[in-house]
Amino acid sequence: MKKYYYVIDVQYLGYRFHGWQKQPNLKTLHLMVDRTFNYILEGTYFKTLVSGRTDAMVSAEQSAFELFLKEPIEDTKAFLQLFNHNLPQDIRALNIREVDKSFNIINHSKVKEYLYLFTYGEKCHPFCAPIMTTIMDDLDINLMKKGAKLFEGTNYLWSYCYKPTEQGIYTRDILQCELVENNIYQANYFPKQTYMLRVKGKGFMRNQIRLMMGTLIDLGKGKLTLDDIKESLLPDSKVKMQYIAPASGLILNRIEFE
Repeated sequence: MKKYYYVIDVQYLGYRFHGWQKQPNLKTLHLMVDRTFNYILEGTYFKTLVSGRTDAMVSAEQSAFELFLKEPIEDTKAFLQLFNHNLPQDIRALNIREVDKSFNIINHSKVKEYLYLFTYGEKCHPFCAPIMTTIMDDLDINLMKKGAKLFEGTNYLWSYCYKPTEQGIYTRDILQCELVENNIYQANYFPKQTYMLRVKGKGFMRNQIRLMMGTLIDLGKGKLTLDDIKESLLPDSKVKMQYIAPASGLILNRIEFE
């Protein structure tokens, strides 16, 4: 039987979800997406496959998943409207496009860009919590900016993988890594100065960006030096970075399929 293939871009606030992947007795994004499809497709066959799973409390400006059907969608605009009408308010579908069977959303070459939003030095309005991490200590932002640039290029990133194994591939390319002032997300309850780490690459390991951010926070606090980061990036380095930054500050900003 012929199958039909579609890619749907979605955005979501991850704060109340236990990540993307379905898990027993937990509210996950995949569960809510499939539950919505089961309702609007009235029980007919479908399958969904995401481009990459996000962890609990991580949000996305633009993620993507593939939808497999045995019947074509006659009106994609109406289908997208129906899908959005029935999704929870913290998940929104952005667009839908048909692809052919040769497309594989997991294996197809892609570039991902993540943002990590944070501020420091003062207790923030509670409404900041879903998308921004607050560090109560003072931070040396200029030093952290220098530290972020050390991650750019090809480096050995064993130190930035949660529970690394012997079989892992730890020499990775980071196309861009910079720490800048936040000029994307604004609200009247935000503190005056907020910052974000911007990281772009073709593939990331479990908790990699949160470990990188945690390392930069420890650098800003004076617990680490630039030389410590340089040493952690050397081939076969087994320096263990301890601080994993909170998940709620991490946002998958966009995915570009090549």
